[in-house]
Amino acid sequence: MMTTTIDGHSLTASAVLAVARPDRTGARARAALGEEARAALTDTRAYIDAHFMHDDAPLMYSFNTGVGLFKDQRVRMDEMEAYQRLTVYAHATGIGEPFDAEAVRATMLLRANAFASNYSGPRVAVVDRLLDCLNAGIVPVIPQKGSVGASGDLAPLAYLAAAICGFDEAEAFHDGRRMPARAALEAAGLATDFPLEAKDASALINGSTVSLALGVIALEDMKRVLKHAEVALALTLECLRAEKAAFDPRVHRARPHKGQAATARNVLRLLGDSERCTPEARETLFPDEARAPGAAPPPRVQDVYSLRCAPQVHGPVREALAYIDGIIGTEINAATDNPLIVPEAAGERYVCISAGHFHGAYVAQAMDLLAITATDLGSISERRLARLIDPTLSYGLPRNLLAGKKGLNTGYATVQCSMSALVMENRTLSMPGSVDSIPGKSNAEDHVSNSTWCARKARTVVENVETIVAGEILMAAQALSLVESVAREHPLGAGTRAALEAVRAVIPPALSGDRWYHTEIAASVALVRSGAILEAVEAAVGPLE
Repeated sequence: MMTTTIDGHSLTASAVLAVARPDRTGARARAALGEEARAALTDTRAYIDAHFMHDDAPLMYSFNTGVGLFKDQRVRMDEMEAYQRLTVYAHATGIGEPFDAEAVRATMLLRANAFASNYSGPRVAVVDRLLDCLNAGIVPVIPQKGSVGASGDLAPLAYLAAAICGFDEAEAFHDGRRMPARAALEAAGLATDFPLEAKDASALINGSTVSLALGVIALEDMKRVLKHAEVALALTLECLRAEKAAFDPRVHRARPHKGQAATARNVLRLLGDSERCTPEARETLFPDEARAPGAAPPPRVQDVYSLRCAPQVHGPVREALAYIDGIIGTEINAATDNPLIVPEAAGERYVCISAGHFHGAYVAQAMDLLAITATDLGSISERRLARLIDPTLSYGLPRNLLAGKKGLNTGYATVQCSMSALVMENRTLSMPGSVDSIPGKSNAEDHVSNSTWCARKARTVVENVETIVAGEILMAAQALSLVESVAREHPLGAGTRAALEAVRAVIPPALSGDRWYHTEIAASVALVRSGAILEAVEAAVGPLE
């Protein structure tokens, strides 16, 4: 079994997903703390215990003081264990349905990695406890709502802390079953009680780590969705016997944005030697085309925007993902606690500095950008798939992509309707959340990031776009199957042919109306999610950009 070793400096998004998400065999990577990081954490905590942990030490926020507006109230050493416990209780104010296992597992790993950077000052035992619970398959029940993303994700992280510490009130999932956290710990063979010491509680609940976990998942999924959107685009171009001129590299040298040029190259790689996107193919009379047999089609000249301008729409998405990738990559290996323990004098001494790294504005704004650009990608995909069901817009494809008796059967019209519903939902969800701020805690937190909501809605948008793109692939595959016999003299490109075969291997063409379309949509989403289509395409034409 693969092991992901954390050190606070080198964790990658793909490694996070390897721990958070099962692979095709159902296995997940284990997580371990690197030995150098362990030694550094041990040394730092030894200094803290020797120099900070007495009642005459200077006031250090959350080490020996209350939190928020109680920052000037000393907590005595004989009260410390109770204070840690009460800190978790005070912040367990979440609302709503629990996060899924992927999000929680990613959160646990990312919080441990933040500690491994050696700026937070918890005991090494806290990191080990997080990783032990993670590796044992314990998934704390964490309500989705209640965080404003400053002082980090306090409310959701309090539930994580309560579960791994075995609080009576906490719950967790283990082996797919929801149960009291203590029962889950016992079933996993872990001690049911884990007392917290100075700084442990505030370290566990500080930082916008839930927001980050959601952001990592949404970003990595969107990278995959974008490549599939270009497969979908190429399939639709074949369906509509479209012009390839708009993807000519000479065109993209005239407006040299890297993103649009990469999309154009991907499309041409997919179409390759296609004879379907040619004037000769347009001479073939399609089933519902409104021209007499033998009559020449009107010159195409140029296609509609959803086809011709696809590089100019997909391209900004690609470049936005690159920007977001930089933000998320930095956050993965960042210390997002408060206060921070900073070394002085070559690491022989440490000081405690209060600052604001817990504030989630970076993640919030990046997730708003992700939601906006993903929404636009879904919107243009829906406009393309909508053309496929209307013969006046598809140059004669059967109406509604219908096979079988007209009227008795309806075809794919409502599939398009459902995809349009997702587009409209996305348009609402892509309204920025990072511009909103309501002060909290008697104005101790007078500007918040709203990062958790931004990340939650961005992830929903990405999931919706994944479905829309899968819908375009599904409908394009149906369209190409319906005209296969009449257009056989004009073969598809190698990339689109490979994509079509990958879809057909799982979803045979609908040659009658007796179809449960829900199953087809779910199957096409599963194909996109698994990467099976992309694997088939890249085996045929090489890697897409």
